Amino acid sequence: MTALACAPGNAGTAAVAEQHGLDARDGAAVVALAREWDAGLVVIGPEVPLVAGVADAVREAGIPVFGPGAAAARIEGSKQFAKDVMAAAGVPTATSTVVDNPANLDAALAGFIPPYVVKDDGLAAGKGVVVSEDLEIARAHAMHLLDEGHPVLLEAFLDGPEASLFCLVDGTTVVPLVPAQDFKRVGDGDSGPNTGGMGAYAPLPWAGEGLVDDLVARVVQPVADELARRGTPFSGLLYAGLALTSNGPAVIEFNCRFGDPETQVVLALLRTPLAGVLHAVATGTLADQAPLEWSDGAAVTVVVAAEGYPGTPRLGDVISGAEAEGVLHAGTRRRDDGAVVSAGGRVLSVVGTGPDLAAARADVYRRVEGIHLAGSHHRTDIALRAEKGEVSVPGR
Repeated sequence: MTALACAPGNAGTAAVAEQHGLDARDGAAVVALAREWDAGLVVIGPEVPLVAGVADAVREAGIPVFGPGAAAARIEGSKQFAKDVMAAAGVPTATSTVVDNPANLDAALAGFIPPYVVKDDGLAAGKGVVVSEDLEIARAHAMHLLDEGHPVLLEAFLDGPEASLFCLVDGTTVVPLVPAQDFKRVGDGDSGPNTGGMGAYAPLPWAGEGLVDDLVARVVQPVADELARRGTPFSGLLYAGLALTSNGPAVIEFNCRFGDPETQVVLALLRTPLAGVLHAVATGTLADQAPLEWSDGAAVTVVVAAEGYPGTPRLGDVISGAEAEGVLHAGTRRRDDGAVVSAGGRVLSVVGTGPDLAAARADVYRRVEGIHLAGSHHRTDIALRAEKGEVSVPGR
């Protein structure tokens, strides 16, 4: 028998899985549910339970689990840890410094030139980063983080287009997925504050042959090998956010899990059944699997966000069109009267596909027109520059 449970879930997962209202950060509760279900595979999606060690609890119970243990999940949970791993592995990344005391902030900022990059050293759901030409804006963000008790990472700015590369890793075997590009700024033309992501597209028509193999060899494999050398092998999904600079690729950040909106476009193109691939990672048999199969063409996703996002979002508004084909739920819930309502900042991801990027863009925006949520907003330019051939790697 095949069955699917989801905890805690949303209005979208309720259509395909049995919902369970447990705390995903509670390892004992996750293990208990897995045993109740006699689960053949547990997939831990979000970064918070991974950093908290929920995968460790499931592994210790003898249940196959997709997701790294707490020690390896620090690759996302601490940017300073990620920098240390990259330094040991010889992986290119921006020069940086960590500030944990406000008294040291101004001297540290003086060591950088604009645009200034200021990051929360810990988990911040994609919204802990400020990139600004204005020193005072950068300083104010850093002071806010420090006042909240969060160490701050100051980084040199990396030029060039960004790319997202997801890789399946079961210790030392690395299998890359199709690369994507996401859009962090809230507004068209990359305006406004950073978000968790407002849209994405895949593949990258401007990337050129050999890019993925090069990124695996220069970035992902060395990091996987270094984590294994430290006795904390990575098992799960290792995401590399990269800047393809004039001096070659450099890492912006690592994540320890699938992340939206890129996941929506990458998996929309994957033809190989996903569950078997995740089980292979969980059981350490990734090297024995057949090569992944991919659909031709392109995919584009557009995030529909609630009014107020990326600040405090307005919640509880009724959504119409949320159950249409190509619409994936994020911040939603179903009320007792059956209505689907907003329950988070990024409410829905709408996915379109087509034989090329132009067709996929037309498809996704046609689908977006069918979504109605009071006060919602979305970007209208996802993948537009790539469609027009305006994206290129410096020096190529």
